Amino acid sequence: MRAKPRIGLNADYRPATKDAPAYTFLAAGYYNALIHCGAIPVVVPPLVDDADIENVLDVLEGFVLVGGADLDPQNDGFMRPPSVRPLDGRREKFDRRLMELIAKRRMPVFGIGVGMQLLNLSQGGNLHYHIPEDLPKALPHKDPLDPGHRHALEVVPGTLMERIYGDGEIRVNSCHHMAIDEVAPGFHVSARSPDGVIEAIESTTDDWIAIGTQFHPESDTASALDMRIFEEFICAITGEQPVAKLVA
Repeated sequence: MRAKPRIGLNADYRPATKDAPAYTFLAAGYYNALIHCGAIPVVVPPLVDDADIENVLDVLEGFVLVGGADLDPQNDGFMRPPSVRPLDGRREKFDRRLMELIAKRRMPVFGIGVGMQLLNLSQGGNLHYHIPEDLPKALPHKDPLDPGHRHALEVVPGTLMERIYGDGEIRVNSCHHMAIDEVAPGFHVSARSPDGVIEAIESTTDDWIAIGTQFHPESDTASALDMRIFEEFICAITGEQPVAKLVA
């Protein structure tokens, strides 16, 4: 019996306050999705030393970069707009270094939400820091009063997203105000919303399994079809064929 792949998960971090200790936390949907797809999730705290990060990566077969708050533009030499609500500094510093080491290894990686934005930024792309200001004609991508807000998704032919979703109307959850602007070299767009905002990317190089979604397939607001993104990611790592393909 083939051993289950071990897939890393980063996590959010909240520093100590006068009323509570510091702690790391993670939405259960991420590890539940991996367990459902036959993988063993391994939650990785915000390590400090490169050697420690490397030792953890040595025992993993892939990594899922989870969603969260915003990347801080100041870390890339830009002013921070008032709309940006940055990640905790310890998490962002760790996430950025983690992404560098994952890319150096060409380790399979799946970025979700801010995880996709970091994947793109780390490889030479850039970001819109606030969709309503940068793209004023865009449709709403976040509704503070509706955590289940959804919009349509238009997949690009010949991509992983098309293999998963096929034809027909597709709607995905949406809770972001930042988005990819220019796609990094070595990647292409695999899905957009109808207003043109990038919703998914994937690597174009044969030596790297690297994908990202702006929407959240692990969320309670996701569909059963969204879960197939995790299945495809795990099957790409193990070399197996997704069940949906075997029975087609």
